[in-house]
Amino acid sequence: MMERIHTEPRPDWQRTVEKQGLLFHTSDELVLTDTGNYRAAPKFAWRKIKRAYWDETACYAFSLDEITAIETATNELHAMCLAAVQYVIDNRLYPRLRIPEQFAPMIERSWDEDWPSVYGRFDLCVQPGARSIKLLEYNADTPTSLLEAAVIQWFWLQDKYPSHDQFNSLHERLIACWKRHRGLLPYRGLHFAHVQDLEDEMTVGYLRDTAEKAGFRTSAMWIEEIGWDSAKNRFVDPQEKAIGPIFKLYPWEWMVREEFSAQLLATADQTRWIEPAWKMVLSNKAILPLLWELNPGHRLLLECYEDGPRGMQAYVKKPIFAREGSNVSIVAPGVAVQTGGDYGEEGYIYQAYAGLPAFQGYRPVIGSWVVDGEAAGMGIRESAGLVTDNTSRFAPHFIV
Repeated sequence: MMERIHTEPRPDWQRTVEKQGLLFHTSDELVLTDTGNYRAAPKFAWRKIKRAYWDETACYAFSLDEITAIETATNELHAMCLAAVQYVIDNRLYPRLRIPEQFAPMIERSWDEDWPSVYGRFDLCVQPGARSIKLLEYNADTPTSLLEAAVIQWFWLQDKYPSHDQFNSLHERLIACWKRHRGLLPYRGLHFAHVQDLEDEMTVGYLRDTAEKAGFRTSAMWIEEIGWDSAKNRFVDPQEKAIGPIFKLYPWEWMVREEFSAQLLATADQTRWIEPAWKMVLSNKAILPLLWELNPGHRLLLECYEDGPRGMQAYVKKPIFAREGSNVSIVAPGVAVQTGGDYGEEGYIYQAYAGLPAFQGYRPVIGSWVVDGEAAGMGIRESAGLVTDNTSRFAPHFIV
């Protein structure tokens, strides 16, 4: 019965979500508007408008059967992805995934020794009734919108639909995950690093809070503040303290191409990066055609290839490395969409086009989260267009 429902925003909801940690709930957007001056030629001007990212004017309702289907599909997809990692390692398919060969030993060691992994997010196309669930892509390394999914929509539920439930055990699962890792790591201190971006700062701030609740002492820094002590042969923080385990909201495909990439290999015994190096296998879209190759015709997968559309009449062309809907092309009968951006140098994949369901002109993508290897909750991003990008809104959900 998946449906979109109009709701009345809570009074002073902006201040409420800010207190809960969400500071980027509204964005400024420039739109071109007609001034209405037709005495000569029509006159147009740019106007700044406020657009909600966290949107309380609508929510999504799901039946328990639909949620169960999403949870089951997420766990099955995760198992398929882990099998794909083993297949890549066994067959040394690193060039196919654009992974530098010198990082193969680090990937294999992090896999064999089960280095700490916390989370990932599957983006799914879910049709009403869960009659069809298809994997669009896997954000395995640096997924965002975690705070919104774990905390903000949970408190919204308590205020708006207190007698209902939600597919959301993210907060408890994260704390339990950190507790398990605390028992495996030889350190009680845990660094967190990210770029200077408000959204990333809020995501990392929330993850730090869950780690501290699990007993870690944490400290944060910008990714560019990570230093190198050549005398100690160690990565160090701004206080010159050696870095042991560190969570980084920074993509592996960037890290392995940075000037300090050789030091990543040299310090594998001292510095454990979270997410671990084996996530390089899953955090690029070249894994999608490989999943299709290993599981042809699987009900949860879309037909997908690396060397072209192979006769598909409706497909999406995606860069192997890209973010926020950049450089995506949709080719389908009556549809021609192409987004801009700076990605695509490493190549593209061609995935069968799965039309998202439309509700009052909005198309939701279900972000289904995995924490410590198990499905743990979901968030929804919706867009009026065919491509979900960084302007797409987050909408809460509940179970009827």
